Amino acid sequence: MKDGRLPREGDFITIKSYKHDGSLHRTWRDTMVLKTSENEIIGLNDHTVVIEDDGRRWVTREPAIVYFHRKYWFNIVAMLRDNGVSYYCNLASPFVLDKEALKYIDYDLDVKVFPDGERRLLDADEYEQHRAKWHYSNDIDYVLKEHVKILVDWIKNERGPFSKAYVDLWYRRYLEIKRRN
Repeated sequence: MKDGRLPREGDFITIKSYKHDGSLHRTWRDTMVLKTSENEIIGLNDHTVVIEDDGRRWVTREPAIVYFHRKYWFNIVAMLRDNGVSYYCNLASPFVLDKEALKYIDYDLDVKVFPDGERRLLDADEYEQHRAKWHYSNDIDYVLKEHVKILVDWIKNERGPFSKAYVDLWYRRYLEIKRRN
């Protein structure tokens, strides 16, 4: 990221989510980068400071693998809990990366996946309120709804972050990097 380069394994980055109107929504400080490629960034939050738009601060309780992609309108947080892995999936713009942070627009809709596989679509009412308030275009509405379908397909087929092997691999990698530093 410094000098125009992508962050490397073991670097720490800031993640910032915004709302459609450009207002800052939430900031995660010091996410450890596990992998970067042309289209994706995989990181890990572990006792990471989170700052809400109103200035409130809190610290994440458990390790969480974060997955961002330049082509998909969602990002995925796999929270490693004692009772299994829970997922929180944000319907959001693809990320952009600059010297300051990894950034995306949060479009309110979320899919939560529980350790037993139960899925819930969350915040549909908030999405409709913000869609009216900020005049989301029909194109954005269409793309988000199509990407909900893609996301559900990934969940059903245990693709990428929804696979146990993926979670195990990236958590082990995090522990190796942490031991090295």
